[in-house]
Amino acid sequence: MKTFVLDTNVLLYDPNAIFVFADNEIVLPLCVMEEIDEQKKRVDEVGRNSRCIARSLDELRKANSLLDGVKLENNGLLRIEISPSALSDVFPTGLDPQKVDNQILALALHLKNIKNNPVILVSKDITMRIKADALGLLCQDYERHKVDVDNFYTGAAVLETDTERINNFYTEGRLIAEDTSFEFEPNQNITIVDRLNPSHSGLGRYNSSEKAILPLKSTNVNLWGIKARNREQQFAIDMLLDDSLQIVTLIGIAGTGKTLLALAAGLTKVIKNEQYHKLLITRPIIPVGKDIGFLPGDVEAKLMPRMQPISDNLAYLFSLQHEERFSNISLESLIDDKIIELEALSYIRGRSIPNQFIIVDEAQNLTPHEIKTIITRAGNGTKIVITGDHYQIDNPYLDSCSNGLTYLVERFKGADIFGHITLIKGERSPLAELAAELLD
Repeated sequence: MKTFVLDTNVLLYDPNAIFVFADNEIVLPLCVMEEIDEQKKRVDEVGRNSRCIARSLDELRKANSLLDGVKLENNGLLRIEISPSALSDVFPTGLDPQKVDNQILALALHLKNIKNNPVILVSKDITMRIKADALGLLCQDYERHKVDVDNFYTGAAVLETDTERINNFYTEGRLIAEDTSFEFEPNQNITIVDRLNPSHSGLGRYNSSEKAILPLKSTNVNLWGIKARNREQQFAIDMLLDDSLQIVTLIGIAGTGKTLLALAAGLTKVIKNEQYHKLLITRPIIPVGKDIGFLPGDVEAKLMPRMQPISDNLAYLFSLQHEERFSNISLESLIDDKIIELEALSYIRGRSIPNQFIIVDEAQNLTPHEIKTIITRAGNGTKIVITGDHYQIDNPYLDSCSNGLTYLVERFKGADIFGHITLIKGERSPLAELAAELLD
């Protein structure tokens, strides 16, 4: 049996973390509960998680005192502990004893000194793990939702074959995948290349039910005034317009066009084709840099500054639309008529959303639980497009391996209703692409 000491950020990231360490002892420092209590009035995911863990602990204490320890169903033992006299003996020199992080470290050191089994500090705070290591403590990140980003699914693959098979791909409209040595995921985007003449190639998507690579249906499409500028964007447009795919994820660095493509597809499906009742757009409200604080006005007035990147993209797309039948339609009128709706994530919980085209932007700043909450709101006839850059994270509790976007791609990979592509080439401007490449 091992002893795991959990940091506050672990519980705020996943309130079910206390049930993950089966057959081991879980220790929650009392100061962690103080920090949990300070977050309970927040209206975001952090506040929800703090209330959730408090309810779980309140239920567990009915079985036995949390000070003595409560036996969990997974054979784990959960305790809340504080030992003031021992902490004063082991508190590291040079660390402020008033800081909660340092109190957690001191308790972990105390437990290490009195126990025969390994004591491991679990924290999502990098600095905390560094300090723990410097003090000789075993420490680790919380890895329940961890994704190996070095081997992350890109949604695309290259298949080299002979000239005849590529010719047959175009004439017959398929390439039987069983004849290759490759194993493809459902809806994986495939570039078929002639091994003797690389310029002789084709683009397709693997269809798992037919066990064949089929040509893209939406090539050279004018999508609300824009066209694909590279191969990955062609893959993206094809998936966005494919009604059999109920959920599509687009990942890419700034300027690759992921948000613009998603919005263009949404406008096409909702306004031009009238396949969905509404275009619902949402994104996490996390400021970059110093928060500007309180904003005056009603909900819409508070939300609009945070949604400005979406508004800018929508305004740009409407400037490209020159079809006569849409000449009298403006972005403002569509928003007023609730055909396009910019919504805060806070208001999605508890809703059932049928027959809508939903775009979730900047999803790398969402936790796995938040992603689950959004997707489980989808009713019949709804399509969800989720975009983001898993290397550009502003949420302090997340990283490139543990955010909801990468978690979603990894878990949905292999589902017949799911499609994914990683956009590589920046198309915003030569300056933006160079900045994304050169600046850390």
